[in-house]
Amino acid sequence: MSSATLEAPRVPAAKVIPLREGRTGAPAPLTTLCSSCHLKDICLPCGLTGNEVERLDGLQFARRKVKAGQTLYRQGDAFHYIYAVRSGTFKSSLMLPDGREQVTGFHMAGELMGLDGLAQGQHASSATALEDAEICSIPYAQLAELSTASTNLQMVVSRLMSREIVREHNLMVLLGSMNAEERLAAFLLNISQRMKARGYSQHEFHLRMTRAEIGSYLGMKLETVSRTFSAFQQQGLLEVDKRHIRILDLAGLTRAFEMRVQ
Repeated sequence: MSSATLEAPRVPAAKVIPLREGRTGAPAPLTTLCSSCHLKDICLPCGLTGNEVERLDGLQFARRKVKAGQTLYRQGDAFHYIYAVRSGTFKSSLMLPDGREQVTGFHMAGELMGLDGLAQGQHASSATALEDAEICSIPYAQLAELSTASTNLQMVVSRLMSREIVREHNLMVLLGSMNAEERLAAFLLNISQRMKARGYSQHEFHLRMTRAEIGSYLGMKLETVSRTFSAFQQQGLLEVDKRHIRILDLAGLTRAFEMRVQ
C-alpha cells in the first residue's frame, strides 16, 4: 500500500445512540430512518415489511459525513459496524505483502460495506472515500439481535453477504479468464447497470475512481487501461472526456463482453 494510503485521514469512530437516549436533553446525533430514506428500495430495508422496517428505525443509525480521501476503516481494525452508503463512492482495498495496494471493490449509494469483518472480527480491507460522501453506521451486534426475531431480516442480511461473495467470485473470473477489453467492458457495464438501478442514466456517468484504481481492480497496468479506453472510443462504443464516460453503443459494449457481473 502506498504511503499516501497509509496516511489517509480517518473519520472519527462511530457512536450510535439508541432512540430512547436520543430524547434526552443532550443534542441527538444526526440520524436517518430507514423508512424515510430515498435508498430504502435498494439498501437494507429492501424486502422487509412495514413492521420490520420500523424495528430498524428503532436502532436509529448514526449518519456521518466522510470527506474525499478519508478512510472509514482500515485493514485490521476491529469489526463493530457495517456501513450503508447514502451518497458518494468508496473504494475497498487491501495491502499486499510487497506493500502495493490492491483495490478489491467500489461501493455506491445504497450498498453496504464492512461485511468483510464478520469472519475474523476485524476488517480484511480498508474503505476510503473517493469523493465527499455520507454513510449510516449500523451496529452489527444490534442488527444481529434484531434479526433473530425476523426471518425476513435474516434473509436480507444473508442475501447481502451472498452478494459480496458473488462479487469476489466475479473479480476472480475477471482476473483469471478475460482479456483487457473484456475486463474493462465488464467494469463499465457493471457501473452502467448500477447507475440505472439508482435512477440515473445508464449511458452517461462520471467515474469517481482514477485509471490507476481501475487498473488495480481489474488487474491491468495503467497504460493498458488508457489504451483500452482509447480503443473503445475508436470503435465508436464510448466517448471519453477524462473521467466522464458516455456510452454510445451499449449493445456493442455488451457484445464485447456478455455481462456476467452483478
